[in-house]
Amino acid sequence: MAAHTQISVEEYLRTSFDGPDREYLDGEIVERGMPNLPHSNAQGRLMMWFGGMEEKLGLRCFPELRLRIGERRYRVADIAVFVGKPAEDVPSSPPLVAIEILSPDDRFAEVVAKLQEYRAWGVTHVWFVDPISRKVYVYSAGLSEVPALQLPEYGVEITAPEIFR
Repeated sequence: MAAHTQISVEEYLRTSFDGPDREYLDGEIVERGMPNLPHSNAQGRLMMWFGGMEEKLGLRCFPELRLRIGERRYRVADIAVFVGKPAEDVPSSPPLVAIEILSPDDRFAEVVAKLQEYRAWGVTHVWFVDPISRKVYVYSAGLSEVPALQLPEYGVEITAPEIFR
């Protein structure tokens, strides 16, 4: 078994990384999957879609944002959507929407664990986007494939074909 180096929360928050930002889970730095073109395309399409709602609905969309989900647990959402601008640089209150987009080297079990953690933290809408299969899912008690990702309280939705154009 490999030895793991423990670091403090303060050291993690002061550190910048080459490539994708890392997560901090109970004292350990955890690498995230390396995005590719389909990942980036889906992320960009979702960012543009949410960006069009900022003035009208007050929704603010942030890519690759560190989220403090616990005392010693920091996750990095591919996209986090808040009602208004968060009060903190590293939000400790859940966003309205947390979106994870599958990268080729992601491990499915780790992604599902992250989605579960978002839900347990209080994120209302937890979405999973798979650009490889061109499918979208919502997470509540488990993953459910859906034809569109919806925010019913705002009367908006985006279909899988719109995301994967």
